[in-house]
Amino acid sequence: MPRVLVAEDNRDSRELVSDILVSLGYTPVLAENGRVALELIHAQPPDLVILDVNMPEVDGFEVCAAVKRNPSTAKIPVIMLTAHTDVESRVTGLGLGADDYLDKPFHPRELIARIETRLRAKAITDDLRAQGEELRRTFERFVGPEIVEQLMEDPTHVKLGGVETVVTVLFADLENFSRVAESAEPTELLDVLNRYHTLMVQHIIANGGTVDKFLGDGVMALYNTPVPQPDHALRAVRTALDIRAALDQFHSQLEPRFRLNINFGINSGRAIVGNVGAPEIMDFTAIGDTVNLASRLEGLAGSNEIAVSEETYRLVAEHVAAARVGPRPVRGRGEPVVSYLIHGWR
Repeated sequence: MPRVLVAEDNRDSRELVSDILVSLGYTPVLAENGRVALELIHAQPPDLVILDVNMPEVDGFEVCAAVKRNPSTAKIPVIMLTAHTDVESRVTGLGLGADDYLDKPFHPRELIARIETRLRAKAITDDLRAQGEELRRTFERFVGPEIVEQLMEDPTHVKLGGVETVVTVLFADLENFSRVAESAEPTELLDVLNRYHTLMVQHIIANGGTVDKFLGDGVMALYNTPVPQPDHALRAVRTALDIRAALDQFHSQLEPRFRLNINFGINSGRAIVGNVGAPEIMDFTAIGDTVNLASRLEGLAGSNEIAVSEETYRLVAEHVAAARVGPRPVRGRGEPVVSYLIHGWR
């Protein structure tokens, strides 16, 4: 049942509006002045506010301004009642965010029409807002929150193509997962895989990364996109170290045969970041040699190793303890590659 706050210093007018609300099946909340009205609104926001302009202590204009200024109450519709018929008063009220204006004396049928119109509009708006939040939560299950924010802010910008930018790319992959999969039931295997993915995603998001995609038993994450992060390389390395540190406790919840190592490959550099695919179905991702090398480094890592490129190491060297490895041949590259194995923090 909608709750309607009525702020009116005249007792007869206040009771008249209250009677009208009760006849409509609504719950009136009565305030004899603007100060009390604000206290009631903040204590339990109503579905609609009906304000008399001329009230002691705090007038209707001040109440309207306070309601619309507060993000938690700004969406509440406000109908202002006034004996002033001049244009200036109307302009002032509407300029403060009032949704409707009604001159005194008013006919009850007109007030009823205004009330029902505003409550109906609010119900539609609330439904749309709830649908938008549900859509946001659904999107966030598939792409990072930053990407969802861009989609919700301006869907017209969602199109094929991308821009060249500096990113740090992290690949994390379960070691020997294929061997374990040979002897496990599909349902229990999927459950274990999802638990590993949950562990990795939690730390990726906690460090500001964007989960790009799941690659079977692996995950690809991006840093420094779509939101700029000056310390993007450090965030990626911290993600890997945090996941590795959490493995002992995580493994204690699994059967011994499902206690797998996670190997990491991290590289920083320029890549094309944007939407790849077809106009009907797109995938926000990064492509280029920077991504390829990160994947290759992950393939060279083993036993919970965190292998990073020379470029990533240069960006984090003062913060980490690491060992230089190589040069080593890397599939798909003409020249051997030097990498570093991150042992921990300095």
